[in-house]
Order: sequence, then structure tokens, then C-alpha cells
Amino acid sequence: MPPVLKYRVSLGVFITGLVLSGLTAFPLLAELRFLGELLGITDPADYRNLIGLRHWIAYVLSGLEETNARFPFLAYGTDWLAFGHLAIAVFFIRPWFYPQGSEWVLKCGLVCCAGVIPLALIAGHFRGIPPYWRLVDCSFGVIGAVPLAYCLTLTRRMSASQKPEPDGAAF
Repeated sequence: MPPVLKYRVSLGVFITGLVLSGLTAFPLLAELRFLGELLGITDPADYRNLIGLRHWIAYVLSGLEETNARFPFLAYGTDWLAFGHLAIAVFFIRPWFYPQGSEWVLKCGLVCCAGVIPLALIAGHFRGIPPYWRLVDCSFGVIGAVPLAYCLTLTRRMSASQKPEPDGAAF
């Protein structure tokens, strides 16, 4: 497989992950209700009598249901979170078409992926997120960094073996 195709597949996986993360932030309550059903949670308000993951999902679901019933405007915050994911994905479109000269976007993405880890560990602690769930959140930064680091390696290889793109390469 040519390096540019490997690059585009890898970056496409990253962009798809951002878009899916964004889109799934909109219907949080419906998604948690569905997950609760899968886990056999019949009454989320009874979360105190559950343990482990079922306790955590019921607790979050109960909180979201109560918050959405009394203060639906707070969900606007997750709408902006969703938009942020979609907006960030846009920045990776030019690198997908023009790998050379776009290394800075990949590097910024790697910095953001690294930033997920302290945010999840520190803010998660202060927000009462269980340690195992903070590690799940950290994994998004680690997993996201893999295709970006691979793309950066491929970009350097392609730059070393090809002539540079014209200065007028635009997107």
C-alpha cells in the first residue's frame, strides 16, 4: 500500500473518531437509557443498590434524567462539546489532502491527545469520576495519538522521498 494511502486511512480513522465522538455527545440521555437497559438497570434512581459499572451508569443516568427534567439548558454544554469535536475534525481535512506542510496540525493533535490524560485524571478526581472511568477517558487520548503519530512518521517519510508541494497548494 502506498504511504499516502496508509496516511489517509490512518488520518481518516482519527477524523471518523472525532466525528463519532461529537455526534454521540448530542443524544447522551437516550444513549444512557439504552445502555441502562442493556445492563438490566430498571430504576436508575436506585443506583445506591448497584455495584461496579452498573452503579456508575445508573448514577449518571439518574443525574442526567433529573437534570434534563429540571434544568434542560445544562445539556447545551454537551451540545457545545459535540460541536467542538466536529470543529476539531475540520482542521484535519487539509492534512488529509495535503500531508506535506501539514505536520503542525498533526503535532497540535498530538498535544491535545496528551492533554486528555491530565484533564481526565485531575478534573475527573475533582468531579468524582471513578478511577476506572478516568482511565477509560485517558484511553481516548492514547488511542487518538496512535494514528496521528503514525501519520507524522509517514509524512516525514513522504517528504524525504518526494518533491515538496507547490506553495499555492490550497484547501
